[in-house]
Amino acid sequence: MLTINTKIFKAYDIRGIYNQDFDDEMAYLLGLAFVELRKNDADYQPGQVLQIAVGSDMRLSSPSLKENLLRGLTAAGAEAVDIGLVATPTFYFAVSRYNYQGGIMISASHNPKEWNGFKLVRSKSVPVSGDSGIEFLKEKIISGELKVAEKSGQVIKKEGVLEDEINYALTATNTSQTKALKIVVDTANSMGIVYFQALAKKLPHTFITINSELDGTFPVHEADPLKEENLAQLREEIIKQKADLGISTDGDSDRIFFVDNKGITIEPALLRGLLAQIFLKDKPGAKIGYDVRPGKITVDMIEAGGGLPVLTRVGHSLIKEQMLKEDIYFAGESSGHFFFNDPQGCFEYPPLMILKLLSVFSANELDINSYTNPYKKYFHSGEINRSVVSKEAVFAQVLEKYKDGQISTLDGVSVKFADFWFNVRGSNTEPLVRLNLEAISQEVMEKRRDDVLELLK
Repeated sequence: MLTINTKIFKAYDIRGIYNQDFDDEMAYLLGLAFVELRKNDADYQPGQVLQIAVGSDMRLSSPSLKENLLRGLTAAGAEAVDIGLVATPTFYFAVSRYNYQGGIMISASHNPKEWNGFKLVRSKSVPVSGDSGIEFLKEKIISGELKVAEKSGQVIKKEGVLEDEINYALTATNTSQTKALKIVVDTANSMGIVYFQALAKKLPHTFITINSELDGTFPVHEADPLKEENLAQLREEIIKQKADLGISTDGDSDRIFFVDNKGITIEPALLRGLLAQIFLKDKPGAKIGYDVRPGKITVDMIEAGGGLPVLTRVGHSLIKEQMLKEDIYFAGESSGHFFFNDPQGCFEYPPLMILKLLSVFSANELDINSYTNPYKKYFHSGEINRSVVSKEAVFAQVLEKYKDGQISTLDGVSVKFADFWFNVRGSNTEPLVRLNLEAISQEVMEKRRDDVLELLK
């Protein structure tokens, strides 16, 4: 067995380079350890046969990892439910919808082709994070202190999960007034294409797909739409096709990005605000979450829609945890994650978000660029990374210099003044701090950005 690199055990998942940082045997051990983790939880009933869902993406190493993970789960006595080749949100949906006691998704999201990994959840797709189980799994796997059950479980296959997910999204959205749009879709040869193939059968829109063949080598560009260069081909195709808009997804399709008819990215903060207003019509006065990275337009739109803005930390697991704890109805993260909290579960619902946004865009007489332009009030620095000697020392300097502002230390340091606002937070894995700053004008943004950067050393 390959020596496992302990750095694969991260804050929100397990992830590394296949056959360098971990191998198939580690997947087997993970299956054993995960069943033990769930049996130690308070909701476990003695003698209960756990049903654990397993999904996988299109990466070249996923089939072998899945085979060994299933072997580990069943050796530990669980019933392993193979839901097939799916996007990560479809996996979340399956665990919640069918009341499985947990699940493991094999994917490395937007990471390069050499990578793979595992996202883990408990019942209702509540994430397993570092503090809530990944450290336990790490200790068990590294020590090898794992036992097989006297009676092995079995593998069963579950079909039709995507269809159930799409139908759920359709029942939650009024599509009766939807007019046909021409939409270019770039899923970067990854799992998002399955959503659009399913939606195309249900909607009047024309979907023009590029990079639509599932290919775990990502032959055209990496599956990370947060990087502007990965949207270049989509932009060109929108202009060429004279399309109404474009949509891009990341590797495991838990993040979605929209590009307007002029090839301009619609900022996630603006999409978050639009979605907030849509969901507030369903639940007036609801709490709506937004992360600490500045995107003030979201707050403006939540308040205009009669909602209650709630600040969250960065990180999908942390946001979901806060949503459940504080009864936040909808939340969005600046990286393109959008979460919906209903009795079924709290996680990303890309088909639902896509349907909601398309219903708004198609009902409007204006083209999408003209419709969204009035919301582009603020000027953003983009996320700027700086290597530092001490993150704590940087935070202390920021707090001292900007002590007259409105301050939050929920996640790093957030400071708000009348004409600019920003967040500085640390990386979990590197000696880096990240600055996001926003202001009422380009001039103010540039000046205040440079002022803050002077402290980030």
